[in-house]
Amino acid sequence: MKTILVTGGLGYIGSHTVVELLKNNFHVIIVDDMSNSEKFILDNIEKVAGKRPVFFPFDLRRKELLYQVFEAYEIDGCINFAAFKAVGESQEKPLDYYENNLFSLINILQEFKDRNISNFIFSSSCTVYGQADQQPIDENTPLKMPESSYGKTKQMGEEILKDFATAYKKKVSLLRYFNPIGSHPTALLGELPIGVPNNLVPYVTQAASGIREKLSIWGNDYETPDGTAVRDYIYVVDLAKAHVKALQKLMNETSETLIDIYNLGTGKGSSVLEVVEAFETANDVKVPYQICERRAGDITIAYANADKAERELGWKADTTLEEALRTTWEWQKYLQGRV
Repeated sequence: MKTILVTGGLGYIGSHTVVELLKNNFHVIIVDDMSNSEKFILDNIEKVAGKRPVFFPFDLRRKELLYQVFEAYEIDGCINFAAFKAVGESQEKPLDYYENNLFSLINILQEFKDRNISNFIFSSSCTVYGQADQQPIDENTPLKMPESSYGKTKQMGEEILKDFATAYKKKVSLLRYFNPIGSHPTALLGELPIGVPNNLVPYVTQAASGIREKLSIWGNDYETPDGTAVRDYIYVVDLAKAHVKALQKLMNETSETLIDIYNLGTGKGSSVLEVVEAFETANDVKVPYQICERRAGDITIAYANADKAERELGWKADTTLEEALRTTWEWQKYLQGRV
């Protein structure tokens, strides 16, 4: 049984990926500082997967604690989710984002280098493309300067990993996701925004449930069919399964050095207003909203060409937008039942 370190493993995408790893007979060690999660998620992972991962609650910038984990376990690979991830907040707190997102990555890679470990998967983002000149975006689309400090940390993280793989003969996979949404079918795992949500769908669910007075739609004057920004919304469980496929490919690869890059999306763009309408239809609820000024750091349109992932990993996102949004509402009802 291979042992995988999952950093940020109690977070939104991390927790779903931990479940898929456990289902595929990996031994999982989570390090998470709980800055964007809560302890009950660990219990729910166990309920869903039937197994409990090992968990260490600390900040990855604490090198001495990270060292102790690597001393105690023979780690075969890592999936690194640990990062601050709010586009808007990154414009207000850029130094926090650079320090947290890059120092934590480098600390893990130092342990990988010192212990001659390979198989590293990086949670990247479509933000590395900036505002691409053409759609859909494939892996050969030129990278532009991202619009946000968050996006810049992802682009820098990719460059660090490319240099790491080349210099030390390592295998890495850079997974550029588009916009993850939805919750686990059990309604026991989902996105857990702290304070006012930065992502669209949790904001939609909170507006629909009355936690927020209304949804703020940031701009309706974009050059899109209805004036609102367009994104590629991918179901989080589909996304989690892609991580397992990418990890299995790295582990089965015979070459010493490998740099895999994959877009993970559905290949279809949906506008903010289309998401609101689909949510209302899927759940038979109304979402009050207001149009606001554009938000700093947002781009107009981004959706994926994910053919490479289908071709090389045998993976495809096949959950509909409506079904993903239905699971999100079930998660919201679960959360409100816990209060």
